[in-house]
Amino acid sequence: MTDSPIRILIADDHALVREGIRRVLDEDPGFDVVAEASDGRKALESIEEMNPDVAILDISMPELSGLEVARRLREERPAVKILILSMHDESEYVMRAVHAGAAGYLLKDDAGPALLRQAVRAVHEGDSYFSPAVAARLTDALRGGSSGSADPLERLTGRELEVLRLVAAGHSNKQIAAELGISRRTVESHRESMMRKIEIRTVAGLTRFALENGLLDDID
Repeated sequence: MTDSPIRILIADDHALVREGIRRVLDEDPGFDVVAEASDGRKALESIEEMNPDVAILDISMPELSGLEVARRLREERPAVKILILSMHDESEYVMRAVHAGAAGYLLKDDAGPALLRQAVRAVHEGDSYFSPAVAARLTDALRGGSSGSADPLERLTGRELEVLRLVAAGHSNKQIAAELGISRRTVESHRESMMRKIEIRTVAGLTRFALENGLLDDID
C-alpha cells in the first residue's frame, strides 16, 4: 500500500504561474493539485471546500494577500501547511510570512522544479523550508543586520545589484527582463525595492551611485 499523495492548493493571481506550478507537481505522483485560486478570498473558500494538506501562496494577490490568508489559516485551519512562493525577497516580507504562519518561503526566480517539490514535502512533514537566498535574508533580519548596514550596497540582494547595474547602464525594464530571464513585473519589483533601500529615485542618481561604486566597470 502506498502513501496517499500530498493534496495541494495553488493560489496566484497569474494563470501562467499557476499552470507552471501545477505542471511541475503533476509530474510527480506524490502530489495531487486539488484546487487553484486567483485571489486570496477564493483561496480560503477552496481550502474550506477541498481541505488540502499544503497551500502554496503568492503574497501579492487581489482581495486578500497571501500573508492575510496565511494568518487566517494559522488561526482557523492550522493543519494546512503554508508555503510562500513570491518575488519579494526583502527580509521584512520573509519575517511577516513567518509570523503569519508560513512554514516555507521560496523565491519565484530561484524555485526550480526540484526545489519546489522538496519544499512541499518538507512543510508537509512538519519541517521548515527556506531557499538559500531567503534563509540568508531571514538570518540577517533576526540578527538585526539588514536595516542597520552602513553600506547601502550591503542592503541589496544579488538580483537587485544586477538590476541596478543594468538600469544605470541605460537598459529598459523590458531589456533587463530579457537579459536576466525574468518577467518585467519581477524587474519592476526588484527595481522598486532597490531604489527604496538606497533611497535614490532617479535614473541619473542611480547612474551616479553605480559609477561611484564601480558597478559599471564591466558593462559596455
